[in-house]
Amino acid sequence: MTDAASIAQRTATDTAGWSGRRVLITGGLGFIGSTLARRLVRLGADVLVVDSMVPDYGGNLFNLDGCEGLIRTNISDIRDPYSMGHLVGDRELVFNLAGQTSHLDSMHDPFTDLAINCTAQLSLLEICRKHNPGVKIVFASTRQIYGRPQYLPVDERHPLNPVDVNGINKIAGESYHMLYNQVYGLRSTVLRLTNTYGPRMRVKDARQTFLGVWIRAVIEGRSFEVWGGEQLRDFTYVDDAVDALMIAAINDSLDGKAFNLGGDSVVSLRQAAETLARVSGGSFGIHEFPAERKRIDIGDYYGDDTAFRAASGWAPRVLLEEGLCRTVEFYRRHLDHYL
Repeated sequence: MTDAASIAQRTATDTAGWSGRRVLITGGLGFIGSTLARRLVRLGADVLVVDSMVPDYGGNLFNLDGCEGLIRTNISDIRDPYSMGHLVGDRELVFNLAGQTSHLDSMHDPFTDLAINCTAQLSLLEICRKHNPGVKIVFASTRQIYGRPQYLPVDERHPLNPVDVNGINKIAGESYHMLYNQVYGLRSTVLRLTNTYGPRMRVKDARQTFLGVWIRAVIEGRSFEVWGGEQLRDFTYVDDAVDALMIAAINDSLDGKAFNLGGDSVVSLRQAAETLARVSGGSFGIHEFPAERKRIDIGDYYGDDTAFRAASGWAPRVLLEEGLCRTVEFYRRHLDHYL
């Protein structure tokens, strides 16, 4: 890590910068949201998390285990403008992480995906514009908006051509944030996340990430399936993603911009599987891609996050092998809470 990156990340995690800051995290009982909430409350922030706890979307009360009395939790749906209007009012920062993440679900039920990833995002921005125009918003988008890459690595100039409804609605969601920044001065920064993994991710199914299914199988003593195997991917450990979110929140020069977020290296799915098997003692088999999944698979993808690194000083700190070790250890202790 460069000196600039190290300084930026130390600044983002400095207690003095967060003590007393009034923070709202939508999707705050989910994987990334809860990890962020736990980090911020340790730094002295006043943290309010909002989550709908819809069963298929990843919210889990155990994600904030040990934080009782430290983090306020409100079970509300981002689609409800009345509750959101009340909750947003006095917040300085909003980390907008609520979303429907399953690409397959978005094809089976496109209108729910539209309501959560598009309409509700516009509603939240209108609430902020009317009731809290000074708030800063960091919006979690996805690399899925690019679709099948026309070139690699994918930078922010790459055409947006998603292969599923989820990607289309996420484009709209982040576009609304950029528009409101430009037209109304409602400060927003967008981070396009890629294959984020780590403790507290959903492992009961593949709605959040295929790595969750792999890790569940390992913990249960089963061989896991790798579909294809040669597709290239980059992975971001959750603590590195949280670093990036926090930097985006406090760095005003990033307002009105959308950035890719990447990982420490590019590996094939086979290599990722081999790493997981090595650190866990598990095993895997290579299988043909299921037809339903193949229609919306994007093939190889790895992002170019040079722009965010240069603008923010961020860099990933956790290598894939170490991240998988930490994740397997977490689920060896806590798997029952995630099934």
